[in-house]
Order: sequence, then structure tokens, then C-alpha cells
Amino acid sequence: MSKEAIEQKAQQVEEIVEKVKKSKSIVLVDYRGLTVAQDTEMRVNMRKAGVDYKVLKNRLVLRALNNCGFDGFEKVLEGPTAVAFGYEDAVAPAKIVAETVTKTNNKIAIKGGIIEGKQASVEEVNALSKIPAKPVLVGQLLGMLTSPMRSLAVALSEIAKKQSA
Repeated sequence: MSKEAIEQKAQQVEEIVEKVKKSKSIVLVDYRGLTVAQDTEMRVNMRKAGVDYKVLKNRLVLRALNNCGFDGFEKVLEGPTAVAFGYEDAVAPAKIVAETVTKTNNKIAIKGGIIEGKQASVEEVNALSKIPAKPVLVGQLLGMLTSPMRSLAVALSEIAKKQSA
């Protein structure tokens, strides 16, 4: 292998290391079985959610993960693998891949991932995908916080109506 090729691969590994370091979550996907239209739709959804989705060489991803202190991905990185890097929302990559798995009748598969700096199994990534999106969680929290006040206001209103009648 030429010196230029070695330097190019080292640069690619370094780029992947940077992506891993700034990601809140990473989902590894076996994308075999997707049609071009399905893959395009998933990529568009990823882009909208601020997720970087790339098909990368397993060996380069493995080196990058090892450089970041993640071991045990040798078995996960067998066969075709795409990587979804979630920079803003840790749930987004898992949710989009899980939705695509459902839409395509399991033609693709989640292979594993990294969530908030910890290695995650397929089951953990699937569990992450079931968490509602951040705006939904904020809405639910606000609803829970305002519910007691709303109940108190209704009760006081009813008391006031009874006394004035």
C-alpha cells in the first residue's frame, strides 16, 4: 500500500473519530435489502433530524471506535454497515432507523450502537427508539406540572359558583 493511501486512511479514521466524539448517539445499521427509494427516504429523514448517515468501511470504523476507547465491535461490524451519528438529539438516529425497519418489514436491521458514550446492544437501541421526541416529552412534562394548578382553579371556580348562587 502506498504512503498516500495509508495517510488517506489515517485521515478518514481521524474524521470518524471526530464524528464519534461529538455524537450523542450512534446507530450501526445493516442496510441490505433497502430499495433506492427507501434508502433515499431514510436519508432525507436523517438529514431533517440533524443526523449524519454514512456508509463507511468497517475496518475504518472499528479503528476509530478503538481509538475512542470502544472495544468489542468486531462482531457488530461484519457485513455491510451504515453509521448514523446523532449530534443534537440522542433519540433521533434510533427512532428513524426503527421506523424504517417497520416500514420495510424488517429488510434492514439495527446492529448495535453507542448511546451517550456507552456501548449499546440492539435491544438498548430499540428501547431508545421508543422514547418520544424531545418536544413531546416537554409537552408531557408541562401537562403534568400544570394539571394540579388547573384542577385547583376548577375546584375554586366551582366553590365560587356555589356561593354566589
